[in-house]
Amino acid sequence: MTQQTSRWFDDVLLCIAFYTIVPLRLTDRQTGHAPADFARAQWAAPLAGIMIGLTGGGVFMAAQLAGLPALVTAVLGVAAGVLLTGALHEDGLADVADGFGGGQDRPKKLAIMRDSRIGTYGVLALIISFALRTGALAALAGQTSIWPGVLALVAAHGSSRAMLPLFVLQVPPARRTGLGAGMSALAPEGAVVALTIGFMALVPCDLLVVVFAIALLSAWFGFMRWLSLRQIGGQTGDVLGALQQGGEITVLLTASVFLVS
Repeated sequence: MTQQTSRWFDDVLLCIAFYTIVPLRLTDRQTGHAPADFARAQWAAPLAGIMIGLTGGGVFMAAQLAGLPALVTAVLGVAAGVLLTGALHEDGLADVADGFGGGQDRPKKLAIMRDSRIGTYGVLALIISFALRTGALAALAGQTSIWPGVLALVAAHGSSRAMLPLFVLQVPPARRTGLGAGMSALAPEGAVVALTIGFMALVPCDLLVVVFAIALLSAWFGFMRWLSLRQIGGQTGDVLGALQQGGEITVLLTASVFLVS
């Protein structure tokens, strides 16, 4: 294995270890000790997403083949992804909802987002997120073929994480420390690679899904960029989590419109 290939492999392992609860035994070389090491690896974030989507898709497929009701199948498919990630992005979504919704000024919003307790806005955001994802997937679970739901999960998890590196490049960190600040050392080439992988995750779906998903993901990206700058003057790890959640919802809803016969 060449040195470059070895580094790519290390990046993939680092992203899987961060974005999931898979107990990988990483070496010091693979984990790195500088923010630049973690930032460099973010081109592989959508690959970790695809792995998460395949896991959820496998559970979805097994449930559908077992003849479970569409709603139960959808809940299991979504829950598999949540459990595999340790609800990493859901936690970010809840923190953003609480901070943006309950804080009066920038310092207060950031303080609320650091608070481990969840408030009313956070609870509502999680309920809405889970309901939209399971509702969209339930529509796909009602099809005679198992593949629309599986493809939608892979596309949603892969493409939603492909946006994260570009967002970090375009939006400055709101804090000097934390995940958002650590990822700011990412090179532009990494964001391009991530977007390319995210696009490839969408390709197996219907052409209309690809076109509308890209358009809607772009709109969501722009909205979150505007909102985070307006609310806290930049991005944090929680904002990235909320961005991913919205992207996942967007792709699943798009798939539920165009992949349902």
